[in-house]
Amino acid sequence: MTVFDPGPLEQVDCVRDDERWTLVFIRDLRHAPEKVWAALTDPGQVGQWAPYTADRDLGRSGDVTLTMIDGEASTEIAATVIRAERPTLLEYTWGTDLLRWELAPAGVGTRLTLRHTVQDRELAPKVAAGWHLCLVVADRLLAGEPIPPIRGMAAKEYGWDRLNEGYAEKLDIPLT
Repeated sequence: MTVFDPGPLEQVDCVRDDERWTLVFIRDLRHAPEKVWAALTDPGQVGQWAPYTADRDLGRSGDVTLTMIDGEASTEIAATVIRAERPTLLEYTWGTDLLRWELAPAGVGTRLTLRHTVQDRELAPKVAAGWHLCLVVADRLLAGEPIPPIRGMAAKEYGWDRLNEGYAEKLDIPLT
């Protein structure tokens, strides 16, 4: 059995956004922005790496349903794509959260900056740990070396606890 290595912590910050908090998560990917854009927007690819599936392409504005998956359980969450500027900016609601994906060329790849706005600052390390695992899976998918999505409680089997602790320390946020 191969041991899963989620790799080192990524660049993160947590900034106040009015009455809410925004996790800023930065990861460099070894793939071109167009390829990363497709992974973020094409429902066939989204379902292979994200914590949810999408009922339509996220590359155009409007309502969408994102279905969270945790083992056998699934929960539909209403979302709205606010901005879709191929291949540099994707912004959508996810329940009460706001996700803003910024893509910029970086060497031979892409610098992905995710700004995930949540209600409570204490959620930031958990959110960072989850996106960390999802983006490891996305990177492998884009490299043609796909592995199954890591979602929900199963994430604990892939280093989520260590990542949560590491991001909590990095963000100077006590674990709750």
